[in-house]
Amino acid sequence: MELIANLGLGFETALTPVNVLYCFLGVLLGTLVGVLPGIGPTATIAMLLPITMTLSPVTALIMLAGIYYGAQYGGSTTAILVNLPGESSSAVTAIDGYQMARKGQAGHALAAAALGSFCAGTVATMFLAVLAPPLTKVALKFGPAEYFSLMFLGLIMSVALAHGSIVKALGMVVLGLLLGMVGTDIYTGAFRFTMGFFELADGINFVAVAVGVFGIAEILRNLENERDRDVQVQHVSNLMPTRKDLKTIAGPIARGTLLGSLLGVLPGGGHILAAFAAYTLEKRISKTPERFGKGAIEGVAAPEAGNNAGAQTSFIPMLTLGIPSNPVMALMIGAMIIQGITPGPNVATDEPELFWGVIVSMWVGNLLLVILNLPLIGLWVRVVKVPYFIL
Repeated sequence: MELIANLGLGFETALTPVNVLYCFLGVLLGTLVGVLPGIGPTATIAMLLPITMTLSPVTALIMLAGIYYGAQYGGSTTAILVNLPGESSSAVTAIDGYQMARKGQAGHALAAAALGSFCAGTVATMFLAVLAPPLTKVALKFGPAEYFSLMFLGLIMSVALAHGSIVKALGMVVLGLLLGMVGTDIYTGAFRFTMGFFELADGINFVAVAVGVFGIAEILRNLENERDRDVQVQHVSNLMPTRKDLKTIAGPIARGTLLGSLLGVLPGGGHILAAFAAYTLEKRISKTPERFGKGAIEGVAAPEAGNNAGAQTSFIPMLTLGIPSNPVMALMIGAMIIQGITPGPNVATDEPELFWGVIVSMWVGNLLLVILNLPLIGLWVRVVKVPYFIL
């Protein structure tokens, strides 16, 4: 009964006109940055952090969350149609999705991606709603030893799951810890690593770091290495999947959702891991693995379900423990701090409208994404043709 009452509060908060409007703007912008290669939700959210100061905390987080999971939808569109994944988690979708498009089955591939994303997002949000309250109660019993162990585990997992050099990953962890130490010691009042600048007494400004590292740097990098976006826009038809397609993708969507829901909680970009793991799982258990890479619809549905489920469940450690599982969740925590909210288990009790409003808004956002994505496929592909320096 408590869960139903909490969900009722969430629906009451999420369905207010202003929150629905900003949820719509979030998923629309998320789809756009998902379609455009090289931008991504991290840079977008970083650049929009200052704007959120003019919004209420609930509205701001609903919009930022919409950008994040909306980008997972948008990334699959150009991955399927022009073999150009807009999001890193959509790279695996391009393997079979583009081959289906070349065979004239682009509509079926896009429908499979949309259905997989919607089903996974819906189930993962329910998973979040059910699992978050008990985790919050457990987190309230955490002491210094438990928090240290959890943070240490997160740092170790970040290194273990990092791509490339382990030494570089360790270096980034140390650099992050050093940046976090700048400011005033909470016990003695002494300044630490401020180098004589009084402005650093409160620590390094999170918004400035986020915009610099994720926003401006990403834009400059993409301007230097602009990709060729000379794509041929073709009419896409047959967006309604056949009964055979629905039967074929039902199992992959279910397995991708379960796998993504579990991997999304882990630090280090769980939605990306989920997409690749879901694809690998389907290929291993398939009776005809040779079809994969040549246009298997399961190779589209499974990773899309995985990355969307992973994106939704990555909110669990952020909302219940105040610990980010990926860079986007770190920015979300930054948005909460800007709004004067201390991330952690007390958010569920001190800010129930925010906690449940954000969770329920994900259902609203997933529905808006299905309505948005399929009719606007032609528009999203045309956007890819816009020169990057104009964007």
